[in-house]
Amino acid sequence: MHGVPDVNEKTDHPPHTVRPVEAVLFDFHGTLAQVEDPVSWVLAAAATCGTTLDRGKATILADRLLTAGRAGGPLPHRVPPHLAEDWADRDLYAHAHRAAYTGLAATVHTDVAGLADALYDRLLVPEGWLPYPDTEPTLRRLHAGGVKVGVVSNIGFDIRPLFAAWGLDGLVDAYALSYEVGRTKPDPAIFLRACGMLGADPERTLMVGDSPADAGAVAAGCAALVLPAAEPGRTNGLGATLALAGFAD
Repeated sequence: MHGVPDVNEKTDHPPHTVRPVEAVLFDFHGTLAQVEDPVSWVLAAAATCGTTLDRGKATILADRLLTAGRAGGPLPHRVPPHLAEDWADRDLYAHAHRAAYTGLAATVHTDVAGLADALYDRLLVPEGWLPYPDTEPTLRRLHAGGVKVGVVSNIGFDIRPLFAAWGLDGLVDAYALSYEVGRTKPDPAIFLRACGMLGADPERTLMVGDSPADAGAVAAGCAALVLPAAEPGRTNGLGATLALAGFAD
């Protein structure tokens, strides 16, 4: 009968097979770790300046600083003209990253001398961050399974010491940091650089992040998984990475 294929008929097309994942790239902030809560951030920074703030004052100050713009927080309500250049270059140069965020913090009046620099310095120490609860088990499972792991981040400072302090450095094979690579997500070049560092085929690489910029990995030939960022201390669904990488429960 015309138009009805013979189920026994052989075709020249091989059956579709899923290519195994050989590497997983992770965003840093909002995916593997989250900055400490704003009030704790302000209290700790003030303490390093020799000032003890009461929680009420710290809460008000934290709200104003978040509006001004916090690294790892929401985008600033407004970037003053004198900071525009540093803001534009913040993820490409370490000096611009620091200048942009200390400059934004300095727009908020406080009675604490040196607070703007102290707030920025909290970014550089492990105490200023909280890895998500599912970060270590996810990275450890991938590592044990022979899947290479890279971290791809738009950032203006070295995050390797943070991973070392958390005992996670042995679970990450490469870091593609925008200020070192000279490219920022969603530019496909930064994802391709990460794949090159790992010796991984982009078509067998999965990028996991929390923003549309992370989905830019698709243009580099990678698959992408975008998860919503969670509050500090809460799981954020990283376990889905293992299923996509072919790990059974």
